[in-house]
Amino acid sequence: MVCQRPYTAALVIPTGIGAAVGGYAGDALPVARAMAAVVDCLITHPNVLNGAMLYWPSERVWYVEGYALNQFAAGVWGLQPVHQQRLGVVLDSGIEPDLLLRHQQAIQAAQATLGLNIAGWVLTDQPLGVTLQTTASGSSWGTIAQPASLLRAVADLKERYRVTAVAVVARFPDADPVMVQMYRQGQGVDPLAGAEAILSHLVVQAFQLPCAHAPALSPLPLDATVDPRATAEELGYTFLPSVLVGLSRAPGYVAQRAVGGVWTEAVDAVVVPATACGGPAVLHWAAQGKLIIAVEENVSRMAVPPAALGIPAVSVRSYLEAIGVLAAHKAGVDWRWCGRRCHDDG
Repeated sequence: MVCQRPYTAALVIPTGIGAAVGGYAGDALPVARAMAAVVDCLITHPNVLNGAMLYWPSERVWYVEGYALNQFAAGVWGLQPVHQQRLGVVLDSGIEPDLLLRHQQAIQAAQATLGLNIAGWVLTDQPLGVTLQTTASGSSWGTIAQPASLLRAVADLKERYRVTAVAVVARFPDADPVMVQMYRQGQGVDPLAGAEAILSHLVVQAFQLPCAHAPALSPLPLDATVDPRATAEELGYTFLPSVLVGLSRAPGYVAQRAVGGVWTEAVDAVVVPATACGGPAVLHWAAQGKLIIAVEENVSRMAVPPAALGIPAVSVRSYLEAIGVLAAHKAGVDWRWCGRRCHDDG
């Protein structure tokens, strides 16, 4: 008989900051898989789990969009487990006919091969007009010229197909070739990630539905020197498969505790890059006294360590050490007495 409640951890790797782990196409999936084998429930977000054409579904891993993750950490929303989501896809009318057909075929393949419940798709009534930008620190972000068109398309999906989760495919412009080449060589920041987050945040905030984004891009020329961390994005014409799989069993969002669901109180520990501790979710969980584990090896373009914010944190060198701390914490063991001692920044 199991008497302990389920042990829940959150794995947070902010998008678009050039993280050494999690800054590429699904390269944090090995970390998530290993972590999920230790905890009972791992709550994380699409930046960790999306691997373009590749994915790894797990019943122990919850796929939660970044805005919703912040709302969950703040105690404003709860997460409601589901057996399956009824998916809809928004396709940007700015996508060229051949590239649009590739994405329609990806939808059909996900239905026929994976059996996903994709109720339908719609075209936006105007091209979304995504632009890409870079901050002085090198992080990526972007803008959308026609946000109302995106919201009308999602409303159309809800009305026509009664969808409960939404994938968005927007036509992205060709990024700066130098930035793209650096990314492909494992030396730069994902030039698309910041703009992708804006699209999904907009939908989740407006409709309180799980959402994730897959960019539509012109195919890149073959390059035998691409860094292995970026190669998942080299395998096809679309990044949609991992998004559809992630959304297919993503938890729903609830705003009233009387409805049930899992709330922020259930989180036992949070694992975050040691240089990127300033996000809303981490700040909320730190204020609640959660165990914050800061991973030093996951360097990024950010320079926001826990000590600078007054956050008590356990600093570890690697994700392997972080997994060990989680295992000890779950077992009720003081990890400082397990071999080489971690040090507490708080």
